[in-house]
This record gives sequence, structure tokens and C-alpha cells, in this order.
Amino acid sequence: MTEKRLTSDSQQVTDAFEAIETYFERGWTDGLPVVPPTSDAVSQFLEAASLQPDHVIGVEPTKGAVITAEKAAINAVMAGCRPEYFPVVVAAVEAITEDQFSLHGISVSTMGAAILLVLNGPIVERLGVNTAESVFGPGHRPNATIGRAIRLIVMNVVGTRPGDLDKGTIGHPGRYTWCIGEKTSRLPWEPLHVARGFDAEDSTVTTFAGLSGIQVGEHVANTPETLLNSFAGRLYAVGQNMQEVLIVICPEHAAYLKEAGWNRRQVCEYLYEATKEPPPAMLLEGGVKEALGDRAPNTAGALASPDAVVPIVAGGDGGGWSMVIPMWATGSKTRSVTKQIRA
Repeated sequence: MTEKRLTSDSQQVTDAFEAIETYFERGWTDGLPVVPPTSDAVSQFLEAASLQPDHVIGVEPTKGAVITAEKAAINAVMAGCRPEYFPVVVAAVEAITEDQFSLHGISVSTMGAAILLVLNGPIVERLGVNTAESVFGPGHRPNATIGRAIRLIVMNVVGTRPGDLDKGTIGHPGRYTWCIGEKTSRLPWEPLHVARGFDAEDSTVTTFAGLSGIQVGEHVANTPETLLNSFAGRLYAVGQNMQEVLIVICPEHAAYLKEAGWNRRQVCEYLYEATKEPPPAMLLEGGVKEALGDRAPNTAGALASPDAVVPIVAGGDGGGWSMVIPMWATGSKTRSVTKQIRA
């Protein structure tokens, strides 16, 4: 059985496989097959978010690309989202088009950052967003398709495609899709969205311009100080004077912090103090040392301030593996943005 299907320029084709191939040929995919967006499907997505097709969700500040609800919905369908996911996509678009997020910079930079979405609030359980084992891995439709929708919007609506405006030298797999939920059941402190001024019952999405994550394997330390020293070592390796860095703490590590009664602020302050001195000499060899010249002995520590640290909890209950995710340009030109999801 065939059905007329809608492409982004309203061209009608009569076969699903033909539509998929057309999208490949026109460069409207991320290299993987997409779901051809029928007009009925797009309408369902708009209805789920109570938006009219021409409603402007956001405008990319540098190039002025206008992201309407209809364009966002088309790409969300293509990504494989369900209609009930679309309000999350809408909130994420609102976040990435804020001036402070610097969408143009992170999209075209050779540094190759990706847009990481962290979801909080009732929406996480309602949509079945993965917060546990292999939280950054495959196997969960909300995580995979919501993150992918944002990437397709950046490519197809904002117009930033690899090899064209996207100049990432290496990039990383998060540029396909990068979306997780915070595991609030194992938090030693308040959830991220509450720390940022939202109510616990609010649902939010926080967008980060993240570089490749570095795993922190710690299977011996069981006190806050010895545990966080492992994180400090990774921070030295990923940047200096960082304005923002995401610390993804696995439940096993979070339990040690909770048992000791440590709060979010204590973690941030300890990591700042532990990395306050210039990095070890071995990290200032080669091109780094040459570039710094006379400034090398007096270089800054890893973090600009305790406020640079953004700790969240996510991942499986066993294994003792956490992660440090530095931000684009060490966070000096971009800041994470949290938006409420209206669903």
C-alpha cells in the first residue's frame, strides 16, 4: 500500500522508500534513514504542543534562521519522535536559540561540540526517558529521537551541515543525538531544574554545548574527597579556566556523597579548590607550552570558579563509572540554558 508523503518543500511522492531516498539525495538526513513526514503526522505533532504551523519557536541569533513550529515538527517526525515528545523539542529549540547558548558558534566551530539535552521533572518518567544503564547509549526511543530531532533542525532549518558550514575537525557521536534524563531517585541534593529556580513538579530541558565526555573510573575511593580527586584529575586534562563543565555522577559515586552529607555546593567548591593550581607540567608540553610561552608557569587552574561546575546524577547503579563533559571553547563563549517544557 502506498501513501502520498510530504517532503520539506511540499513535494509529493507516492512511495515510502522513494521518499527516504529523496531525503538522502537532497542532504536532509544525518546519514541515517528518516521517517517521511506526512501532513497528518506533522499536524499531530503541532496539536500535541498546541501550536500553529507558523508559530515562531526561535530565531538563530547570528544568521537569523527562523524556526517555526511546522519546520520543527517536520524534523521531529523525520527523527522518529512520537507526538508527545514534541513539546520537549519545542523547549529545546527555545533554549538553543537564546543568545547565551551561541548556537552558530558551536555549530560551525572546528571544535566539534554537540548539543546535549538533560531532562528533568515528571516528563522524564512520563515519556520513559533513560536515566540509568547506558544512559548515553542506544536502546531508548525518547533519548534517541528527541536528541536527533534537534540535530536535524540545526542541519535542515538553520542550515549547518557537515562539510559546509559545519567545520568540526573530528566531532563526536553526540552530534547524531545526545539526550538523557537526570536520575532524581539517586540524587544527594535537589534536581538540576530546582537548583535553577524551577519547581520540582515542573518539567524542563537544559541544553549544553558539550565536547566529548571523559569517563571517570573510580572503584576504590569511598569518601567525597578521595572520590572527587579522581574527577579533578580529569578536569586538568580537558581545559583551563573553564566557565562551565558538566559532571555526570553515577549512582554509586553519588551514594558516597549522600552518605557523607555533602551538598551540591560543597562538590563545586571542592573541585574548584582541587584544581586551583596550574596544571602539572606534563600537560603543558608541546604545542600548549609553546603557545603559552612566558605565561606557562602562571597559567590558571582548570575552573574559573566553583559556579563553573554543574553536577548531575545519571547512569547505572553498578560499575563506578562517572563522566566529565567540558563545554565548547571551555565554556567562555556559551552557557547552558534551562527552559520549561509545556506539555
